[in-house]
Amino acid sequence: MTDPKASRARWRANLQGEIDSAALYHTLAKAETNPDIAKVYSKLAAIEEAHAEFWSSRLRAGGGIVPVLRPDLRTQALRWLARHFGPRFVLPTVNTLEHLDSGQYDKQPDAAAAGLPAMERSHARIIEALAGSNPQVLAGGALARLEGRHRGIGSNALRAAVLGANDGLCSNLSLVMGVAGAALSGHAILVTGLAGLLAGACSMAMGEWLSVNTARESNQRQIDVEAAELETVPEEEKEELALIYQAKGLPEAQAKALAERLIANKETALDTLAREELGIDPDDLGGSPWTAAIASFFLFALGAIFPVAPFFFVAGSTAVLASLALSGTILFLIGAGTTLFTGRGILFSGTRQLLIGYAAAGVTFAIGHLIGVAIGG
Repeated sequence: MTDPKASRARWRANLQGEIDSAALYHTLAKAETNPDIAKVYSKLAAIEEAHAEFWSSRLRAGGGIVPVLRPDLRTQALRWLARHFGPRFVLPTVNTLEHLDSGQYDKQPDAAAAGLPAMERSHARIIEALAGSNPQVLAGGALARLEGRHRGIGSNALRAAVLGANDGLCSNLSLVMGVAGAALSGHAILVTGLAGLLAGACSMAMGEWLSVNTARESNQRQIDVEAAELETVPEEEKEELALIYQAKGLPEAQAKALAERLIANKETALDTLAREELGIDPDDLGGSPWTAAIASFFLFALGAIFPVAPFFFVAGSTAVLASLALSGTILFLIGAGTTLFTGRGILFSGTRQLLIGYAAAGVTFAIGHLIGVAIGG
């Protein structure tokens, strides 16, 4: 049996949250210079006020006193910043808060019965659309990015390639130097290095497969939820889509007309909602886990082969020095490659990467030497 006191405390907490959100959205609406975006904030504020009234009515019906609540300190600080620096200044923080709060009603039966969880998730997606780009200059690549049709995968793939090869190089260099420090034979070091290459590459491939597959399943789950909401509450989905288009800069009338046309066909509507609200391409769902796994395997193996390669041809200290020299060269080149993403100088980035790799190898060599001495007596 539900504790009435606990229920009233929960209702008051929910009421405070809705009052905070409504006050913040009213402030954002007043501070927003784009009238279409301001209307979006005003509508969000009106929805939050309706939610506040819902919790007030719950309190009254449950025999509780409806308190006179003011926005909390965090909300007041955000409102002050929005007034003085503009909505764009606080939108990233508001976006984070909305996502943190989007699931707060999921386990509250009375909230679920009133449809509040779906509306809170809708608010989070609308704020994410606003925070993700400049809504006053939504054209070209920015609009395509919001629609989920252009993800800039080239630079991300290049970054993944560089980092994947670096993982293989650093981990296997440390492994090879560790067993070299233990004074194992060249054959033993070669076998250990190859085992480390295969183990690391398989581990990376399995981890990447799991990561991408989990993301795909999560994306499909979100699309399934969207399909269910489209089936049960199509009017709310249409309103949500219209608000998103308004957030992108379309006038209210055009946004509503576009939403009306799109929602008429359920298949097209679901595809559009997945792209516009969730940022998910239903035909892709985040990429192929097998492609990611294979790429990860070979990138790791590519980096991991350099420390062990000299041991195919020479042995002893010559092989160790050759391994360090070859690995050091590749480490410097990888560090230089990171300047594509960081903008730092090539000499600085390359040298930093070289020193980090050599430091890791030095630590494992020393530990391996101590272990070798201890075991060998």
